[in-house]
Amino acid sequence: MLYCSGPLRSSYRKRWEVNQVVFDKNLQRVIDALSDGVYITDGNGVTVTINKAYERMTGLSKHRLIGMHMSEVVKAGYISRSVSLEVIKELDAVTIIQTIGDDHKIFVSGTPMFDERGRIEYVVTTARDITELLKAKHKEEQLDQLLKLKELYGKSALNGDNQGTFIISRNTKACYDLAKKVATSNAKVLIQGETGTGKTLLANTIHKFSKACDGPFIELNCSAMPESLLEAELFGYVPGAFTGASAKGHIGLLEAANNGTLFLDEIGDLPLSLQVKLLKVIAENRFIPVGGTDFKNVNFRLISATHHNLRQLVETKLFREDLLYRLNVVPIHLPPLRDRRDEIVPLLEHYIQYFNRVYELDCHWHQEVFEQLDRYDWPGNIRELINLTERLVVTADQPLITIEQLPAEFKLESSFIGEKRALKSQVEALEQRLIDEAIKECGTTRAAAKLLGIDQSTLVKKQKRWRNGKL
Repeated sequence: MLYCSGPLRSSYRKRWEVNQVVFDKNLQRVIDALSDGVYITDGNGVTVTINKAYERMTGLSKHRLIGMHMSEVVKAGYISRSVSLEVIKELDAVTIIQTIGDDHKIFVSGTPMFDERGRIEYVVTTARDITELLKAKHKEEQLDQLLKLKELYGKSALNGDNQGTFIISRNTKACYDLAKKVATSNAKVLIQGETGTGKTLLANTIHKFSKACDGPFIELNCSAMPESLLEAELFGYVPGAFTGASAKGHIGLLEAANNGTLFLDEIGDLPLSLQVKLLKVIAENRFIPVGGTDFKNVNFRLISATHHNLRQLVETKLFREDLLYRLNVVPIHLPPLRDRRDEIVPLLEHYIQYFNRVYELDCHWHQEVFEQLDRYDWPGNIRELINLTERLVVTADQPLITIEQLPAEFKLESSFIGEKRALKSQVEALEQRLIDEAIKECGTTRAAAKLLGIDQSTLVKKQKRWRNGKL
């Protein structure tokens, strides 16, 4: 640290010695007993004394400061600015925030003491350490940003109350079995499949069975925003990083996903420039926010998904081969809904019940609707099924949703319908006859169900449906 010497120092020292004789020694004992820091100068800005609390708070020594002019104290780098000099200039009380050293902040209020002639005799400054308070406020702002990010990016159309217990068919069971098996490791998973097949739900399942299940699940769709905004959203930025940037900066999703899972959906649409940066994050577990100079360390489970063929994108130079190898440690392919037809009817039943709860209705499907939709190819997969169900529920004129209410693209050829309906009628007629005969022979529905090898509840439901005329 710099220390004043020479004639200037000698002049200030003599002036301080005169003031010190006048200064009441008992007052020093009083200010030393205060918990707030106290700094006193004379009317010219020469340091008279400081108390012990100020010494503890700033790490500055009283014996080094007394006799120094406040301009020297600032020039020496002990404090960032002098409130005493501003009080002398303004002839009034002044409050500022000073920086001690690199990042130590203190809240100081300087008050002038005038003599009988109206001249400033002393400037008494009180100081309070607000370093921890500002750090706490910064952390609170960061936490608020994190919560907002998690609220915004921690949800998905296929992950929430509308999904409930997912219906898994034989074709998807292998996918979920593999997902649960690798969930406890840190291996990166690449989920491939058509749009709407439930890739987000599978990623969320991996998260729930992983060691990071108590951490956040952050989802980002890489095709949902332009490159410049995508980089800021993913990496975050420091205050003033670019025109229009928040003065407080912005926490990126990489940091928000720390100690949790980051799910990058549609990774095939990630721009090449960001692929390079993501590759570096994966390799080093750290990154630099936009406009920043310091690294931030992160630790998260990375799951990615795409409907593209990434190997074809590599061949056309639209995707980095080294990034593909990093991401594709455990590949999982979700088949389309047309290859999982045993899921269609259970999904239709699940979602009509869900939308019944949402809209406080009591809709149900006619059996012929199942026959129609079971034959449909579902190019939009589960998402298309969800949207169709909601559309039919909110537009229904009666509780029973029939084949006539289906949009034109979901209807089959009439000749096929006639054949299908005739076959179904014959099957149901045979079922009804066998159940009636079993009940007559056994006397109870429970015994009849046991004889036929079905659940009693199934038998009762069939009887009820036939009584209501739904053949």
